[in-house]
Amino acid sequence: MTQRDGGPVRILVLCTGNSARSQIGEALLATRGAGRVEAASAGSRPAAAVNPYAIDVLREHGIDWDGRRTKSVDELADEHFDLAITVCDDARDACPYFPGAAARVHWGLPDPAIATDPDAARRAFAATYDALAWRVDALLALPLETLDPAALRERAQNVHALDRTP
Repeated sequence: MTQRDGGPVRILVLCTGNSARSQIGEALLATRGAGRVEAASAGSRPAAAVNPYAIDVLREHGIDWDGRRTKSVDELADEHFDLAITVCDDARDACPYFPGAAARVHWGLPDPAIATDPDAARRAFAATYDALAWRVDALLALPLETLDPAALRERAQNVHALDRTP
């Protein structure tokens, strides 16, 4: 695992389009875990662009995510990650195995991008942000640098199981 070499814990967040949930997860991990975590995100079928509502909700929380692009899991296939987190059922099924991940967990969340009008979309993206912020904070409270892959997988999955978002 990367942690053993003293480098940052590498975490990959996966979803289908890499335009909403995984981008928010990456942004939260990158900002809240800065210096300790190296975050990336990708999708099994990447959208053309990051969803503007994802950029807006991140900006509302002080995270500048302008200029980011969606990525395919294929772009990261040769990289090693300590933890891969799928955030939608489609990505979990489309990517049952990410060869460069030492541990993998599933934090299934509803897709905020399916909202049909602007007000509903803003509410859905705010709820997604809140759900991921709680999980990321709980994950970062763990001694990530000292956990072996099995313990990391178990503890990271428990974060999702113990969800306490409003």
